[in-house]
Order: sequence, then structure tokens, then C-alpha cells
Amino acid sequence: MTIIPVILSGGSGTRLWPLSRTSYPKQFIKINSDYTLFQQTLDRLRILATEFGLKIQKPVVIANKDHRFLVAEQSREMSMGAIIVLEPVAQNTAPAIAIASLMELDKNDDTFLLVLPSDHYIENLSELANSIKNLESFAKDGFIGTFGIKPIYEDTGFGYIKKGKKLNENNIFKVDKFTEKPDLNLAKQFINSKEYDWNSGILLFQPKVMWDELKKYSPQTVNAAENSLSKSSSDLDFIRLDEKSYKDQEAISIDYALMEKSDKLVLSETVINWSDVGSWKAIRNVSNSDDQGNTIEGDVYIEDVENCYLSSNGRLLVATGVKDLSIVEMDDAVLVSKFGSESKIKKIVEDLKNDKRRECDYHTKVYRPWGSYQTIDEGPNFQVKRIVVKPKAKLSLQMHNHRAEHWIVVNGTAEVTIDEKTFKLKENESTFIPLGAKHRLSNPSSEDLNLIEVQSGSYLGEDDIIRFDDIYGRK
Repeated sequence: MTIIPVILSGGSGTRLWPLSRTSYPKQFIKINSDYTLFQQTLDRLRILATEFGLKIQKPVVIANKDHRFLVAEQSREMSMGAIIVLEPVAQNTAPAIAIASLMELDKNDDTFLLVLPSDHYIENLSELANSIKNLESFAKDGFIGTFGIKPIYEDTGFGYIKKGKKLNENNIFKVDKFTEKPDLNLAKQFINSKEYDWNSGILLFQPKVMWDELKKYSPQTVNAAENSLSKSSSDLDFIRLDEKSYKDQEAISIDYALMEKSDKLVLSETVINWSDVGSWKAIRNVSNSDDQGNTIEGDVYIEDVENCYLSSNGRLLVATGVKDLSIVEMDDAVLVSKFGSESKIKKIVEDLKNDKRRECDYHTKVYRPWGSYQTIDEGPNFQVKRIVVKPKAKLSLQMHNHRAEHWIVVNGTAEVTIDEKTFKLKENESTFIPLGAKHRLSNPSSEDLNLIEVQSGSYLGEDDIIRFDDIYGRK
């Protein structure tokens, strides 16, 4: 069995706001690990191949176009190449799976796609490897394999799969039905009945089987996939799907588009330590806790606190006399939320977006392919940023219509271009870029360049950039 992993990385993780934001969602964040969730997914593939003998090929990553450099950089850090397909808009999981299936339609009958969400937490990979092997014969016979997690508590944030007839001694079942995110009473009934598993979102199938089933049950998704892939373009190391074709379809999950309708579904019930890490309570559950059930990160002092997740990103956080809460401090936002109210957090983020609040989309630290910048002070007609440029990286050649800039080097070496002049700056040296001047900042050294940028002008938005040349292909 040859496996082509398909990593779905288009989500925004709004239930984990303010840590997860549109421009830097949870899959690219380190949670309870030295690796981000996306990198943990890549590492999981490496382990399945090296330690459990699975024949795994280069993964296909379906990602939002705005996250392309995050995917590329974090894949590079893991020394793992990937085929990166860029969605122009987020359309949920069915369109992404349709694209991946179409890309691999010409593969032989011994090639299978293994669909993996990019933002899940999994332990006990030996059980996952066994489940994959146990599903092989069923996938060869034209079934779509799902991976059910034996539930240990009721949760309204998960989908549930009702098991049908048991097909063999390896805990393979026919799928009876799917139920997406039930209310608490129904979730309790599911747990008590012992007939339901959590839906992990992991799938194993032959590309043609998935394609034919989608043709049958979601033809619009198939048509959009064909059009958007046939009109796609290459951009550096990325495949860009055609925007108009991809938008001309319903944003729909694979559960609604296919899994609730198809009769070609089987389930492998697996006992692994799994979480979709989709809520603050879920993070608490996969993290170390004290004797009172509290998970603490950062500079936190507590008294008479039970069953809470408390995280400080910088400032001192003090809590007393509370329980069952998530309290998350970031430098531009603080969340206080009762466990179980994740859907309300999602609604609040939508409201923030409607109010055009930058906090729903961006952290104060914003990552770019060349490094990062962080706003450290701002007011009328001025803004101060801390800029880090990675070794050998360079910003675009650009100009601004509404602002001038001062650059002060904190450490490292900067190569500066202003109009026709190019020169170097070292620690404690500075320069001024007048409004309307063409300019570029580069780091010619093998160490990070750190500098302070002071902007002044009538408008300081990030859209006041006219690019003339960019090694990363940005417009």
C-alpha cells in the first residue's frame, strides 16, 4: 500500500481566539510541544514511515493562500518537502478533498490518500498505524475508511459516528450515520449508548472511489474542482487554484457533502489519545495540570482556583475564587470564558470582524516570509515597530504614498537601498526614508537583523505599499 498524505490546513481556529487568529491560526502555533500542530502532523508521517513501515510519499498540503509562506517555512524546518496547493478562499473540507482526489486520479489501485487535519493532537501512533493497515483491504474493495475515536466524555464540539455492523475482529464497522456537533443532552445519550465514536476527520481511500462518490452526491464540488485545477497556475513552489472557479461552489464539509449520504463507508475504531485541540478546555485536557485541575502557562498567580486554563503571554495574570474558566492574556486582548462556550467565542470573533477590529485577524507580531514585525507603540500620525529580518532575506523594493520611515539598527547588519543609493548600517546606526522614495531592506549576514522602525505620516496602513520587485512573488 502506497500512501499519499493529504493535509488539510485551511482552517482559522476561531474558537481559540485570541491565540489563534485569521493570519496566524492554531495549526501554525506551538501547543504543548516544541513543534507547531502542523509540524506535529508532518512529524507523525515521518514516524509512521520510519517506525511502523508505512510507505508514505510526499504530502499534499491544501492551504489558504494567505498562509503559503507559513506552510513552506514550517515544512522546511521539518526537512520535509510538500506539494502545496493554495485555496483562494476557504471553502471547507469537501472542495479540498475533491482537489486532492482529482490530482491523484491517475494513480494505480495500490495508491491511497490519507486525509489528515493539520491541527490535531495524537498520541499512540502504533494504534493509528494498525488502524491504517486494518483498513487497507476495505479501501482496496472500494470503501472509504474513517477513523473513529472511542469517546471518553461528552463533548458538543465533535462530530459523532454511529457504528453499524461489526465486520471483523479488528474493530472495523459499517457506518450507520453521522451526527455533527450535537447538543449536550444528545452527546450524553451517545456516550451512554456506547454505539458512537468521535469523528476524527481522518480518512483513507482510493482517489477514484472518492471522486466517483463526490460526482454522485456533490456534483457541484466536482465541477468546481475540475475547473479550478485546470485553470490553476504555478507561483514559486505553490499551485494556485483558479479563484473564480473555486468560488463558484458551496462551502461545505465532507461530512455534509458525502459522508452522511454514501453507503461505502467503514469505520476503524481506534483507541488513541486524540484531540482536535478546538477549544481552551481541549488544550487543558492535553496539557499538564496541577492537583486542582488547572493548567498554567506564563506569569500566573492563583488562589482558590479550580479546573481552569490560565495563560499569560507577558503581563502578570492573577486569578482567585474561580473555576471552569479559560483566561488568556495577550498583549492586545484578554479572554475570559467559561468552558463549554466555544461557539460564543466564534460568534464574538465574527462580530469583531464586522466591526473591522484588527484583533480578530492579526497579532501585534505579524509574520512575513522575510521575518516578522511587531507594533510596539502607535498614535495619531505615528507608529513604532520592531522588525526582525531573517539571514539572507530581503523585503520588497517598495514605496509609500502617505508615510516616511526611520530605521534604527539594534543588532545585526542592514543593507539599505533608497532610490539609487545602496549602503550598509550596523548596530546603533540609522537612516531616514522620505515619503515617496523607493526603498528596500535586506539582511546580508548569517544572523538575524533587528531594527526599530518609526513611521510618520497621514496614513499608516499596511496597504500603503507599492511593490516594484519582490523575491517572494507578492503583488
